Amino acid sequence: MRPTDNFRIDPELQPDPDRLAFDLDRALSSLVLVHSKIPEQGFTAPTLGAERTGHGVLIREDGLILTIGYLIVEAETVWLLDNHGDAIPAHVVGYDQETGFGLVQALNPLNIPVMEIGSSDVFEPGDMVILAGHGGREAAISAHVVTKQEFAGYWEYVLDEAIFTAPPHPFWGGAALIDPAGKLVGIGSLFVQHNPKDETPFDGNMIVPIDILKPVFEDIVMYGRSSQSPRPWLGMITAEAAGKIVVAGLADGGPAEQADLRVGDLIVGINGVPVVELAAMFRRIWALGDAGIDVPMTVYRDGDAVNIQVRSADRADFLISPRLH
Repeated sequence: MRPTDNFRIDPELQPDPDRLAFDLDRALSSLVLVHSKIPEQGFTAPTLGAERTGHGVLIREDGLILTIGYLIVEAETVWLLDNHGDAIPAHVVGYDQETGFGLVQALNPLNIPVMEIGSSDVFEPGDMVILAGHGGREAAISAHVVTKQEFAGYWEYVLDEAIFTAPPHPFWGGAALIDPAGKLVGIGSLFVQHNPKDETPFDGNMIVPIDILKPVFEDIVMYGRSSQSPRPWLGMITAEAAGKIVVAGLADGGPAEQADLRVGDLIVGINGVPVVELAAMFRRIWALGDAGIDVPMTVYRDGDAVNIQVRSADRADFLISPRLH
């Protein structure tokens, strides 16, 4: 099944090949459909599902595919569908938790072109781009960069400068952000209803910029993850609400749950330093040291200040490791 069986980009929003300086159809043929199956007992299965489908981009002649990591984390099996309609088995190469990128390796030859990697650093608001999934022009949308700014995800994730584009792509996971020269400059991560400070709200996509892949690429290929010491992970879902940080969920058996952090707690301090924003809170936690350190937290619970110490962990220790074929 192709993604375009479930959606179709309005022809008026599809890129016009006559207005481009590169071969659009050739570039779009570098996209593959990525379908993964995760064991039911997988740590991420309850939240991300046991079957996941999105896109990937061929970035190396040997069949290496770049995608968004949540599609393939803990995957037991991975299949790719190319622009010829051929199904190709693949295996997970690695997943980088800090950037969110994932790599998979096709196990049979792919008769499609490689998409050259560009630079995401040069983009400015208003620049025109294409956000494309597997499925040719019907799965590609002409878009523009709305803003580049910090992004904090409730799952203990921060990007210093994410790319936000509009209009939104309806099937964004793993989609390729393509610059005016036909180069890959980012990977689609989320649909967002975004409200930049002092700007008009918009619906769009959050894109992980390609430049942050470059420092960790060789590590992911060689080790399946970054060689840097892992950040402390607490296993909590948090959200900003009315200038406060509220605990909205807890990972089963995770460090925060074991330390008796509770849903509804308001996190007001980390190691004695007040926090009111997600990104600042995560950075304060990460600044304490590597995974395994204790994280002193102050929370408000039922009107009282409560001090809690959470013994952090390496998130990867809770995940099923990739199975090589």
